[in-house]
Amino acid sequence: MIHTTKRKLTAFLFAFAAVFFIALPASAHVTVKPSSSTTEAWETYTVKIPVEKDINTNKVAIKIPATVDFKMYEPVEGWNVTTETNDEDKVTTVTWEAENDDAAIKPGEYRQFSFTAQNPAEAGEVAWDAFQYYTDGSIVEWTGEDEDAELPHSVTEIAASTATTDSHGHTADDQADTDEAAGNDEDTDSSTTTFLSIAAIVISVIAIILTFIRRK
Repeated sequence: MIHTTKRKLTAFLFAFAAVFFIALPASAHVTVKPSSSTTEAWETYTVKIPVEKDINTNKVAIKIPATVDFKMYEPVEGWNVTTETNDEDKVTTVTWEAENDDAAIKPGEYRQFSFTAQNPAEAGEVAWDAFQYYTDGSIVEWTGEDEDAELPHSVTEIAASTATTDSHGHTADDQADTDEAAGNDEDTDSSTTTFLSIAAIVISVIAIILTFIRRK
């Protein structure tokens, strides 16, 4: 009886662990948040750059979608910011580069860069292609169009807004929508953390039961 119970618990533990680890993200992606906003809003976007290799990241470039109008960036100590423009003097690429190795993003770390841009007038998706540079000369291109791609780019859903945007990008309705979108992102992160905590507790309890059975 004890051996049968032990086998069942062991099988359950392995099955639970398999589902748990499959559900975890394969890697920490370069992301651009928020993931939703409204038409013509002046949105503050945040680029999050994690380091997945055992070497430093010293540069990152973000392609500005053709329908998005880049406005300004937030300076970051130790990092230089440059922009590339097209023939119409529209910013097409924003690049952050570390001034030295001390300022670079180290393994196990991440850094966030922020910029403000005006969203397109039409509802739809805007995709953010990102290029992550490592000190060994390698480049990771986060340009996958499918969310299941190995290196997917971030996408922001632009919903139609009924509010009127002034020359400074100020609208009460758009600000409320932006706050709601940010809250949804935070809720998602919170739900993920809660799930991981519960899963860890369940695995710990099962491990204790198995240890007790072995002693019996």
